[in-house]
Amino acid sequence: MPVIGITLGDAAGIGPEITAVALASGKLDARFAYRVLGEKADARPGEPTPATARAALAALEESARLLRTGEIAAVVTGPIHKARMQAEGFAFPGQTEFFAARAGVKDFAMCLTGGALTVALVTAHVPLSEVAGLLSAREIVRVGNLLGTFLRTRLGREPRIAVAGLNPHAGESGALGREEITIIAPALTLLRDSFSGPFSPDTVFNRAVAGEFDGVLCMYHDQGLIPLKLHAFDSGANVTLGLPFPRTSPDHGTAFELAGQGTARPDSMIAAIRMAAELLGKVEG
Repeated sequence: MPVIGITLGDAAGIGPEITAVALASGKLDARFAYRVLGEKADARPGEPTPATARAALAALEESARLLRTGEIAAVVTGPIHKARMQAEGFAFPGQTEFFAARAGVKDFAMCLTGGALTVALVTAHVPLSEVAGLLSAREIVRVGNLLGTFLRTRLGREPRIAVAGLNPHAGESGALGREEITIIAPALTLLRDSFSGPFSPDTVFNRAVAGEFDGVLCMYHDQGLIPLKLHAFDSGANVTLGLPFPRTSPDHGTAFELAGQGTARPDSMIAAIRMAAELLGKVEG
């Protein structure tokens, strides 16, 4: 029976409790076994310490080792506090980049899916002031191809993918910015016919939720995550595209302020585990 590993994240946050509730929910795929990775490190709910950050880092390294040896076939990661982890030697912007590095993969991207919306990000964990300078037709095509592969795998057909503009009203023919003309439109000529755009970012997500598109290729982090979390905060899952194994996570953070109160909803963790099982099932099948 293939095993899906689940890291607790920072044990002072809600990771341990939502993991426990998810495993007891009866909503997980019985074709797979589930293995919890990580120590609580004498954690007190809502009181993160260097020890809880080190324990979260150790769990990530353990999951990477188990993936290499084949002892687990997929991983679901609990939420971490990135700054505290980085203070303890975590040399990555986030868990997405960690797994890409440990797998030796450079062609990867961050994707979130929930409800009727799936988004992938051309730029992710970078300051907003740097986004325009980091955009290129090559990167748009690269991430677009990863998104297309993911959606084809899930849907079993050619997906309909919208490409969001960078600027208000997708630049309004250059009046509000020229990235749509000089970068995004040329990228579209290199992508499959299933891609269209660039569309105004203030309307494209509503169109996707209404069923016109199966996914939206977004230019930066919050452009994709704000509508996704507004639409499906309690059922969204984060997926790292391009890895040789499924890696997913809930679409929220540590929520230290909720830890230990019994009020944290497990829905996103359940969605993340179910997504890992869905993707692993397609690989195993």
